[in-house]
Amino acid sequence: MPNVLLLGGTTEASALARLLAAQGVAATLSYAGRTETPRAQPVPVRVGGFGGVTGLADYLRRHRVTHLVDATHPFAATMSVHAVDAARLAGVAHVALTRPAWEPVTGDSWMHVPDIDGAVAALNGPARRIMLALGRMHVEMFAAQPQHHYLLRFVDTPERPPALPHHSLIVDRGPFTVVGDSNLMQRHAIDLVVCKNSGGQGAEAKVLAARQLGLPVLMIDRPAIPDRTEVSRPEDVLAWLVHGLGHDAGPDAERGV
Repeated sequence: MPNVLLLGGTTEASALARLLAAQGVAATLSYAGRTETPRAQPVPVRVGGFGGVTGLADYLRRHRVTHLVDATHPFAATMSVHAVDAARLAGVAHVALTRPAWEPVTGDSWMHVPDIDGAVAALNGPARRIMLALGRMHVEMFAAQPQHHYLLRFVDTPERPPALPHHSLIVDRGPFTVVGDSNLMQRHAIDLVVCKNSGGQGAEAKVLAARQLGLPVLMIDRPAIPDRTEVSRPEDVLAWLVHGLGHDAGPDAERGV
């Protein structure tokens, strides 16, 4: 029987946890621990890091994990690289459950940057009203561009106010709607939306709202990840487990990016 370690923290990871529990598949869901109040899960949960590639490989061996599923955020590049290497070291089948990236359509005004540093640099210029849709991890880097008024949206109330001289803070948990995000952008007179290309439908409302309102988007592209087997639906992971695809799928398998 499979014994799954599910690297989570995303909507897709929670959906997969529910699916595995419903099918009676033994699984543990691992969180990095950045969210203070994660949703209750139907499978056992662990919180915290593993201690790099070696620590994760040791965990896989020690807990007799048969299948490693990386359902972390598309920008959790370090964890995803560690998952690829640790699975190989431990001889464990490995798959990534990842969201298809967003693509611009005719009429969109997207400016692409490779990383957070690139986004900060791109904001040089006159003051604007910016929706900084990045969560709380990188917010303080934007203090290097203090002329703007930033609209922030966090899952949890921060222990101290963000170090941005001009900002509005909303504490809310998605999924969000296009109507809601459109109203939010209009209420705060947003000129520009800054976001990561997280992909999928759960976080897409802000991109669709910007499209609807004709607002420009500063899009932070995804980091590079080594070749790995990728799927885009929780049901695909279940099929992978049942049919043993993790043991014979190669780099030409479906890439959900």
